Amino acid sequence: MREDGEGPSIRRLDSRVVYRNRWMSVREDRILRPDGVEGVYGVVDKPDFAVVVPVENDGFHMVEEYRYPIGRRTWNFPQGSFPEGVTGTPEELARAELAEETGLRAGRLEHLGYLHCSHGTSGQGFDVFLATDLTPGPPAREPEEQDMRQRWISRKEFGELLERGRITDDSTLAAYLLLLRHEGRVP
Repeated sequence: MREDGEGPSIRRLDSRVVYRNRWMSVREDRILRPDGVEGVYGVVDKPDFAVVVPVENDGFHMVEEYRYPIGRRTWNFPQGSFPEGVTGTPEELARAELAEETGLRAGRLEHLGYLHCSHGTSGQGFDVFLATDLTPGPPAREPEEQDMRQRWISRKEFGELLERGRITDDSTLAAYLLLLRHEGRVP
């Protein structure tokens, strides 16, 4: 039952996986709508992930890499999910992703919230963490991240990169809004 007291308005009749690899699966659900008409709903199943906002000196440590689906390089906060077969808490995941992508270790990690990233096509969500008291170290990037760059970006430059279309990641922007709310800059 949903938090608002109502049950689901669409009922799943059956489901089949139509594609799977080690990062995701796509399933096709046969559904029954409230009006009694059957239909099909495609769902992308991916594991939840963590987004880390590493704050230092009124700026952020961010990463830039080539994003194959959009065909260009963009900036975002460090983020990712556990490799297949690995499990842990959202905080453990956040610490691992921060160290892997930037080499930074957080002395303090604070949970800012949990959000869904594409709730029309996937149940995938993400935890957002504020990382402070940072200590540098070597990154340990995955093969898919070999072209990744990392650097500190001021808040002013963050806004400029956003204006120029160099930050387009919805998870990064949602994490930034949670940070502003945490800081009392937005209601």
